[in-house]
Amino acid sequence: MKVLVLNSGSSSIKYQLFIMPEERVICSGLIERIGLEEGAVHYESANDDVTEHIKIDNHRIGLEKVVALLLDEKIGVISSTDEIEIVGHRVVHGGSSFTSTTEVTEEVKSKIEDLFSLAPQHNPANLEGIKVAEAIFTRAKQVAVFDTAFHQSIPEKAYTYAIPKKFLNENKIRLYGFHGTSHKYVSEKAIDYLGKKESKIITVHLGNGCSISAIENGKSIDHSLGFGPVTGLVMGTRSGDIDHTLIFYLVNNLGYDINSVNTLLQKESGMFGLTGYSDLRDIEAEASKGNKDCQLALDINTYRIKKYIGSYIAAMNGVDAIVFTAGIGENSSLVREKVCTHLEFFGIEIDKQKNDTRAKELIKIHKPESKVKLLVIPTNEELEIAKQAFQL
Repeated sequence: MKVLVLNSGSSSIKYQLFIMPEERVICSGLIERIGLEEGAVHYESANDDVTEHIKIDNHRIGLEKVVALLLDEKIGVISSTDEIEIVGHRVVHGGSSFTSTTEVTEEVKSKIEDLFSLAPQHNPANLEGIKVAEAIFTRAKQVAVFDTAFHQSIPEKAYTYAIPKKFLNENKIRLYGFHGTSHKYVSEKAIDYLGKKESKIITVHLGNGCSISAIENGKSIDHSLGFGPVTGLVMGTRSGDIDHTLIFYLVNNLGYDINSVNTLLQKESGMFGLTGYSDLRDIEAEASKGNKDCQLALDINTYRIKKYIGSYIAAMNGVDAIVFTAGIGENSSLVREKVCTHLEFFGIEIDKQKNDTRAKELIKIHKPESKVKLLVIPTNEELEIAKQAFQL
């Protein structure tokens, strides 16, 4: 069975075409820097490896480009869209409506749309991917895999906000957590590496969106992202944790309306707000040239991650392994080094020589005497989505 997986992020689309249940990849690729001046299209199959630099205005144009590559007479891998039997979609926010993998119906699409306000950079792109796929792959079943599902194991003491209880009971306002597919995949790989089911693992997902999870015995027990995907770590354009009185100050004293504040915190803050760049590769390059704003932004970013690691070690009363994953986590040795330096009190000791690499498979970056394992594990959300969609 051919299963196409579409993973639409806030500024990218990752895709893979699988033969299931063998988990064999026919082709894969990435559409990146959507909405920026220069985007990029990557496509790889057994016989071809193509990269094209073009402007990609939105997710629909990106998805149409993916389909054109799949059907291309010279480098394509299918002759008809009817060959695709399942399209698996990553959907960021499932709220309280979706706690497991779900076949897409009109009602499901409506509920995903109802959650736009909670994940404004993601759910609209996810739903767009579903609608485009429905129009193109008319024979296929459309399946949604929700980022929030893995975090349903978070206990009440961790997911409940200290606001009147009626908001939880009546409006389902609580911490939901995100990037669950990624955290689930890499934590299972880490558990296999450790060789024990009773484990305490911290998984650090660093991309344009960033999050960190405390995972005990394979179950998520705490997470940095909350009701929406804005809190916690500093991200590409999202602020992460702020003092929420800032919102009222912006509205009451500086003349912002509430929609402008939302845009500010979601699309104009984070690394972009600190430096003018949202892509960490650009920020690292500028920092190396002496750009003080970029140097400070890297310090702010990694300091925030370090604080969360400390809090999750306290929450679990220890840690066996810390896992770095996603685009930045897998490729930025600088970020990993800055995060793991000066954590010797916890038995965390990074080996700078081992760390100086980009991960294409699981690598160990800790010193032999380190009590805590430091791992870089490439995430494969697409494979996890394909497995769940096929199982459904």
